[in-house]
Amino acid sequence: MQFDDDARLDTSEVQDVRGSRIPGGRATIGGGIAGLIALLLGLFFGVGPDELGLSSGNDQPAATSSSLAQVQQSCRTGQDANAKDDCRMVAVVNSVQGFWSQEFQRRGGRYTRSPTVFFSRQVGTACGTATSSVGPFYCPGDRKVYLDLGFFDELRTKFGAGGGPFAQAYVVAHEYGHHVQDLVGTLGRAQDGRQGANSNAVRVELQADCYAGVWAHHATTTKDASTGRPLITSLTNADIRDGLDAAAAVGDDRIQARFQGRVTPETWTHGSAQQRQQWFYQGYRTGDMAQCNTFR
Repeated sequence: MQFDDDARLDTSEVQDVRGSRIPGGRATIGGGIAGLIALLLGLFFGVGPDELGLSSGNDQPAATSSSLAQVQQSCRTGQDANAKDDCRMVAVVNSVQGFWSQEFQRRGGRYTRSPTVFFSRQVGTACGTATSSVGPFYCPGDRKVYLDLGFFDELRTKFGAGGGPFAQAYVVAHEYGHHVQDLVGTLGRAQDGRQGANSNAVRVELQADCYAGVWAHHATTTKDASTGRPLITSLTNADIRDGLDAAAAVGDDRIQARFQGRVTPETWTHGSAQQRQQWFYQGYRTGDMAQCNTFR
């Protein structure tokens, strides 16, 4: 995956609170995949923050001038995105939101942009205070994507993914798939409190995978406002394989087999490795969000 060296990155779409402290934030849910599953239950099934061991969400972190300057000064162009991980994430956010803004407009709607918050260790959100152990997530309460960049190392070391820049991009695009669901009103379907292979929780996650694939289909043709040219200039078959590999690594069956030694489909919340790959590729192959109806 390569970016146009001359493109100007829009750092206003990223809030960098790495290194900031959260006053009064108490201990959050436990580490590893249990934490990830618990947080998603809280976000999508209506479980309150206190029931998950999260704080009330009243403590919102403020980005310090130094942390904001870090991204604003370091991540200015596509050349920076080709060289630095955090700048790459800024560029991916720009590309994903640029596509969805144009897609909503083409369909007669209006896309509301959502910031991505870079954090480290712990962060306050409208969905409660979360630690890095929960992984990347979207909070519908404040319509923001939250990301600790250290997760990408865990994606390889804990979850067994091969890694690569596009594996990271897939994760970000998946979270923005949830934002799209929030805007069109389908995210709430997962709030029925049910789990399992055929649950709405799984269908919501698979649709977000499909939306990530739709963006990938259009990534090299979506024009950037700063240049009139696509921000992403190259996306190879190897990149797509990295994305498919990452999707499989976070399948419920793979995670359960790795962390609990057995597969229990009745507790699935995200779908199997095969399903996640299938729906990401469905979006990538068709480039059409109308082909992402996982609720049929």
